[in-house]
Amino acid sequence: MSRGMTMTVRLNETLSEFVAAKVGEQGDYENISEYVRDLIRRDKTRLERAMEERLRRSEEHTSELQSR
Repeated sequence: MSRGMTMTVRLNETLSEFVAAKVGEQGDYENISEYVRDLIRRDKTRLERAMEERLRRSEEHTSELQSR
């Protein structure tokens, strides 16, 4: 099993207030770590989908060229 990683992140006041609103009793997340993990997972999914779309387009382009 892989070990976790501890990170320190400095945020300006605007971002800090935004995060505070997302976390806790009034927010969608119980703690900041949960929020950051969700952001990372969503970004990873977004990048994977973008790569799949690029690959699909490339395959379509190759297929079009071969059919000429």
